[in-house]
Amino acid sequence: MNAEERFSDEAIRTYERLKKEAEEGGYSLNPDRNFTLRLVQGLLENENRYGYWCCPCRLAFGEKSKDLDVICPCFYRDSDLEEFGACYCALYVSDEWIDGKKKHGSIPERRPAKFMRDGYSETQAPASSLPSSSLPLPVWRCKVCGYLCARPEPPGKCPVCKAGKDRFERFM
Repeated sequence: MNAEERFSDEAIRTYERLKKEAEEGGYSLNPDRNFTLRLVQGLLENENRYGYWCCPCRLAFGEKSKDLDVICPCFYRDSDLEEFGACYCALYVSDEWIDGKKKHGSIPERRPAKFMRDGYSETQAPASSLPSSSLPLPVWRCKVCGYLCARPEPPGKCPVCKAGKDRFERFM
């Protein structure tokens, strides 16, 4: 019996679509197909349960407004990939992780305790209304395609054009 036979056709189709989209965006899914299919099945179960793809490795509030930070791909994915080579649930992994250059292991929870207790809240002013000097994170621009992102460091690879980290400049 083929090991994949226990996964629904929908899970396999979703896995193939997600893998293609990840690669087009400069990301890699975990190469352990069965492990990744179990995560995809969890995403689909959460979609049926809540109406959105809440991370299958986290508890959900069941209210989209409270779970925004952990809807896959979650707010913490890129930071986890940069630091650990894998996101919290290891659905997304870096090339270094795949090549064994980054240790495979548990990823610490980045979700603030307040969010785990009360859920995510968009009570902060949008960045566009803040003076540039008070932005909480630097803004990085890909010099190849113009992609912008706000994070402590530029991403390892541009999700749009696949340019390396060295092709980013601090924009703000």
